[in-house]
Amino acid sequence: MVRGLLPVSALLLGSAFLLFAGGVNGLILPVRGEIEGFSAASLGLLGTGWAIGYVAGCLLTPTLVANVGHIRSFSVMCALAAITVLMALIFLTPYIWIPLRAISGFCFAGAAMIVESWLNERSDSASRGKVFGFYTMINLGAMTAGQMVITLGDASGYLFFVVAAMVYCLALLPTALTASATPTALVSVKLDLRGLWRNSPIAVFAILMVGISNATFGTLAAVYGARAGLSIAEIALFASIPILAGALAQVPVGILSDKFDRRKVLMGTAAIAVLADLIFVFSGISTPLAILAMSGVFGASVFAMYPVIVAHASDHAAPGTFIQVSGGLLLVFGIGSIIGPTVAGFAMTSFGNNSMFAVTGFAHVLLLGFAALRLRKRAAVAPEEKVAFQAAPLPRSTTPETAVLAEKEEGPASDK
Repeated sequence: MVRGLLPVSALLLGSAFLLFAGGVNGLILPVRGEIEGFSAASLGLLGTGWAIGYVAGCLLTPTLVANVGHIRSFSVMCALAAITVLMALIFLTPYIWIPLRAISGFCFAGAAMIVESWLNERSDSASRGKVFGFYTMINLGAMTAGQMVITLGDASGYLFFVVAAMVYCLALLPTALTASATPTALVSVKLDLRGLWRNSPIAVFAILMVGISNATFGTLAAVYGARAGLSIAEIALFASIPILAGALAQVPVGILSDKFDRRKVLMGTAAIAVLADLIFVFSGISTPLAILAMSGVFGASVFAMYPVIVAHASDHAAPGTFIQVSGGLLLVFGIGSIIGPTVAGFAMTSFGNNSMFAVTGFAHVLLLGFAALRLRKRAAVAPEEKVAFQAAPLPRSTTPETAVLAEKEEGPASDK
């Protein structure tokens, strides 16, 4: 097994550095912003800026790579990401941080696409599933480690900004020094909302709502935790536990969605998410242990929805269109990621801390209602016609190239 991963070890290491730095960067900004007295609205706009940059990176990176090549493009992405972290340390103002965060999102998406394209080129039909599995686990572990590392020092100083910048620079070394041949051109995905809607209305609507919910939590969890009185270590756990819970929940949720109507499974996970939202908003839980426990329930539901939605859309997709469908849904998720933090940030500024979960709860209720409506409009897919459920990395660390890497050699999942 290890021998089979040696040809892509440099790429996996580069990806681990990238996700570790992204974990540090993504958590230190809202924590430090809260220390500096930034409003929740301005901190929410950090997530909006990141999502705009991330969508732009998914759309524009293939052209950049076609012009200057993979290694140069990846090096530029990592260098720019490091520069933006250091500039955020110099200019402690949200007016500078928001556009810097957009640049970070662009670089992060571009770098991830290049790594995934390279991994796909270097793996064959016998090893692709194993490579994708290790890639997903490494990314999850690296991002979690990056978030947890802020417990080791003072968030009011310069340390974690410098650490993030250094690790972004480290990320470019494995690919810059590798002797592997550069891969073919990156996949280009266009946003065809009309075609996606015809294929599966519930997938489009649900992925938009999940984008709103997940990006709201991903951006403002640290702000919520700080205002709820959590320590720095507890804030890091509050951001990390839901991610780990969501990754673990994908296994039982995937099994259920293969056996039953995926829309009903999606409604079940959304119902659990609504319950968690209501508890956060109305129960007044305030002890760290209760907050962390409920964050696990929240994460197990919200972070398990994305692969169910993609699988349902693939059930209805035409043969050979899996990459276009999953890539298009990712861009719709990005649109939701632009909306969610903006609305939630202003809501928290105007109505208080629990407004974050009011926004996520509203998105989950809308998802439930629309799914119930679609159950009346369209029959369930027969079990023998379903695609195989494919666990997925977190949507905010997923690119159109992820679908290419995850795709089976024998053909798209929709061909099955």
